[in-house]
Amino acid sequence: MTIWVIGDLHGCGHEFDALLKAIDFVPGRDHLWLTGDLVNRGPQSLETLRRVYELREHASVVLGNHDLHLLAVAFGHGRLKPSDTLSDILEAPDREMLLEWLRCQPLMVESQTHQCVMTHAGLPPQWSIERARQYAREGEAMLSSRQFLEFLPYMYGNEPARFEPGLRGNDRLRAIINVFTRMRFIDARGTLDFSAKEGLDSAPEGFSPWFCFERGDTERLIFGHWAALEGRAPGARANVRSLDAGCVWGGALMAMNLDTDEVVTVAARSQG
Repeated sequence: MTIWVIGDLHGCGHEFDALLKAIDFVPGRDHLWLTGDLVNRGPQSLETLRRVYELREHASVVLGNHDLHLLAVAFGHGRLKPSDTLSDILEAPDREMLLEWLRCQPLMVESQTHQCVMTHAGLPPQWSIERARQYAREGEAMLSSRQFLEFLPYMYGNEPARFEPGLRGNDRLRAIINVFTRMRFIDARGTLDFSAKEGLDSAPEGFSPWFCFERGDTERLIFGHWAALEGRAPGARANVRSLDAGCVWGGALMAMNLDTDEVVTVAARSQG
């Protein structure tokens, strides 16, 4: 079975369908990995979410920050922003089915065969793959549990800015989710900066892209989230790959064959 990894969709439904055609995706023969941020900013958030849901038996999805924003808004603990394109989902007759499925998606996906890990934002060097797996399961357990609604008011926030193993309760869960879904620049101790969102030259003093720090493992790491990188990760190890090529901003939607490293792109048809 061929695994194709596709970068952040952001509601770019036309491009998603065009990319599936370009890679000759056949459900049952092939499998998709999606780097998260399925929805928002693009013009077809509802259609895109429905399409991924239809393919759910043939796709592995990780949650991104925009997916979590949708859940927060839908369950009454967030507000729509002027740039959001989530209203169609919130008003859809099948919203409950789609949202219940979405909140049960993981924060991290692995393939032992390919020695590969996918998360939305990346992995800090302080976390081994084993630790990351443990932390991902903690966050996923809360997001898919009956306590989900109680946790939602505490999910967002910039503190603590650094995950510590001794953290407990909502602070621990918030720090875990922030790493998996919001990380870009960090310092040598693993402190996250939440202000800089542009290219590498926007790094605050004392901070660097998380993928420029050395790690002790050899697994390939695949991430999305950082559209300003345009599908590149300058200064990263050879086994780190960025797949968010900024389709929603007029760039491209990118797919990579996990077996051959072949990359296929389709140019953006619409912009956010």
